[in-house]
Amino acid sequence: MYAVVRTGGKQYRVKEGDLLKVEKLEKDVGARLELEVLLVGAGADVKLGAPIVDGAKVQAEVVSHGKHRKLWHFRTQEEGWDRIRGHRQPYTEIKITGIST
Repeated sequence: MYAVVRTGGKQYRVKEGDLLKVEKLEKDVGARLELEVLLVGAGADVKLGAPIVDGAKVQAEVVSHGKHRKLWHFRTQEEGWDRIRGHRQPYTEIKITGIST
């Protein structure tokens, strides 16, 4: 069984046992949470929500917090100067513990 969930403005296809890096959540490590379910199904039996499937739940547990690798941003002007900036986007790693319809 799989589900499509939404968190942090993005959608992810998940199944039980998956590890997922999502936009940072303000939860402690070990905390449990439920995610919005947009679609849930197994094979040809698929339920599509409008926008959320009623009664369907995806349970997850926060495993860790961290930062992705550094991304660099370059900007060059004709006058001969350059600007280099970068940042590391924070994330929360979650483990999908259950999917119910």
